[in-house]
Amino acid sequence: MNDRELSCSAGGQFMDRGRMNQNGVVQPLLTDLYQITMAYAYWKSDKTDDTAVFDLFFRNNPFHGEFTIFAGLEECLKFLDSFHYSQSDIEYLKLTLPEGIENEFFEYLGNLTARDVTLYAIDEGTVAFPRVPIIKIEGPLIIVQLLETTLLTLVNYARYYHICFIWKIPNNLYRFPLEYSLMATNAARYRMVAGKHVKLLEFGLRRAQGPDGGLSASKYSYTGGFDGTSNVLAGKLFNIPVKGTHAHAYITSFSSVGELKTRLIKHKQTGVMEDLLERAIHHRQNLSHVLDVSTEESSEGELAAMVSYAIAFPDGFMALVDTYDVKSRDTEQANTESKTIKDIKSENSLPNLKPAKFANGLQNGQKKNGHVNGQKPANGQQNGISQKQNGCKLPKDTKIQDTTTATTATTATLGTTRATTRTTSNGTAYLPKYVEKSFRSGLLNFSAVALALNDLGYHALGIRIDSGDLAYLSCLARETFEKVADRFKVPWFNKLTIVASNDINEDTILSLNEQGHKIDCFGIGTHLVTCQRQPALGCVYKLVEINGQPRIKLSQDVEKVTMPGNKNAYRLYSADGHALIDLLQKVSEPPPAVGQKVLCRHPFQESKRAYVIPSHVESLYKVYWKSGKICQQLPTLEQVREKVQISLKTLRNDHKRTLNPTPYKVAVSDNLYNFIHDLWLQNAPIGELS
Repeated sequence: MNDRELSCSAGGQFMDRGRMNQNGVVQPLLTDLYQITMAYAYWKSDKTDDTAVFDLFFRNNPFHGEFTIFAGLEECLKFLDSFHYSQSDIEYLKLTLPEGIENEFFEYLGNLTARDVTLYAIDEGTVAFPRVPIIKIEGPLIIVQLLETTLLTLVNYARYYHICFIWKIPNNLYRFPLEYSLMATNAARYRMVAGKHVKLLEFGLRRAQGPDGGLSASKYSYTGGFDGTSNVLAGKLFNIPVKGTHAHAYITSFSSVGELKTRLIKHKQTGVMEDLLERAIHHRQNLSHVLDVSTEESSEGELAAMVSYAIAFPDGFMALVDTYDVKSRDTEQANTESKTIKDIKSENSLPNLKPAKFANGLQNGQKKNGHVNGQKPANGQQNGISQKQNGCKLPKDTKIQDTTTATTATTATLGTTRATTRTTSNGTAYLPKYVEKSFRSGLLNFSAVALALNDLGYHALGIRIDSGDLAYLSCLARETFEKVADRFKVPWFNKLTIVASNDINEDTILSLNEQGHKIDCFGIGTHLVTCQRQPALGCVYKLVEINGQPRIKLSQDVEKVTMPGNKNAYRLYSADGHALIDLLQKVSEPPPAVGQKVLCRHPFQESKRAYVIPSHVESLYKVYWKSGKICQQLPTLEQVREKVQISLKTLRNDHKRTLNPTPYKVAVSDNLYNFIHDLWLQNAPIGELS
């Protein structure tokens, strides 16, 4: 058994020397083979004393946006602190590398540490932009080369797998699916489209690529602006608020009130035991007249489940309200007369709902002909979104085609249920009852249990909607709560929280905003934690200087031409406090000064240049690692989270908007521009015509 295996604690946490609180799989062997073969070739070429500078940067912002949130620095520093090839690593490399490699090289590897490395970086949580290095590494050529893959993994990919290291790793046990910076950026974009008053919860653990990805998603979504997570371990490890309700399974586990084994609950003030079910049934009868919902339309099993959950959590009662459809859908469609929109208006008391055009059947946020639903106007109307009525918009599933033809199948907005909608010759839309029946049952039962709790001194928290047309149903729920508050003189009912989940993405929220939803909190999972719109940030790690001499990588693709030499980066601000431009300079140049004119040039397009007179100049780089030690006080997760919001406020709104954002400018000094192009000409081959 090797030293790393022996270091595993009884609880399973990796405890190797120097690797306390470091993911056990993050180690020098977490690299590509060619890094080690290059190291041997460097060693063989007597380059052990050569020094180099590498830039770690990305070429494009993710999600078609114009900013990126930098995250993952702390993990890079932990890796440097623990960098060391164990004896078992050396033995494995002897078996793996090609024959003929001298033993002296393995002795050299065994003595390597990151003591002579210097790491510069921008602060974690800062907005970053393409081509501006977010990390700069200086040190012995061989060691800084060996760091490449692992550093890219740590900045690019999310990992937080706290388990005992096992030498023989089963296939796919360790995966690194989410980029730290990508995850934080994705979360920050959700925060911007949702607005500052709507809560955002990360519900993605079950959808993440393994437990490692799930923990990282929780951590970095919180960094990017989310308010909490459902991930209990992430709450413990990172002190993130943990939130949750219950699953549909809890509701469906009850089939009747006869299954309730506990019906009594203590009055909050008097301590007297009361029958909660009895009170809930009484309130349900009264509510059925107020809400115009027959008690026969509500599920007894659902009521039993809600009473049971309320007894368990009387001060934290929040319930799913979309579980039951009392009658089978086939029966509803075959035997029940469908209702018109006018019927829905009278039954649910939603004001002024008018017939409108039938939606195209797309889910909110889904694209058709290249346009995002609810984003691109067509014929003067937003696709799938009706006119606004008293602050609430008719959901697109209630829109109709101006036609005399009949059946069209459409997907219920954001849901998985398919509803058959018919139109009449006068253009009135008929909606089958089951579209809303399950929701009406849930609202009736929830309101009854909440009023019963109120009798005993408790206040319910709210509801969660996990299917259906979220805009319409949230409006219906809010109106129901307002009606109950007024009728039963319980003003706190007006402020019940409405949580929405169900495969929500950025475009979904934008569309729901257009439709005037009444949602207070979004629970977001798959699209957040997997970054489906862009699963990789694409950071690169390029040599820019060796032994004080600049190096440049040339390419026919100008985007892939590197900016050579050891550089500093500055952010120049306008008088109103907004960031104007990021400026790269040679380290030998004096920094730009406040109030002094600075010529800023596009690195590769000669005609693009401008003078900038900054009102404030921020030096972006700090030394975070030097002489084998971390040189800065590392911020807490809360401080990084706050840094994200502060940094985002320095950007103009047109840089942050989701549709066609204005590109943020990154420039080089005039000195660096000439230096780049002179070096380009020196290294570019000269063609010959014949």
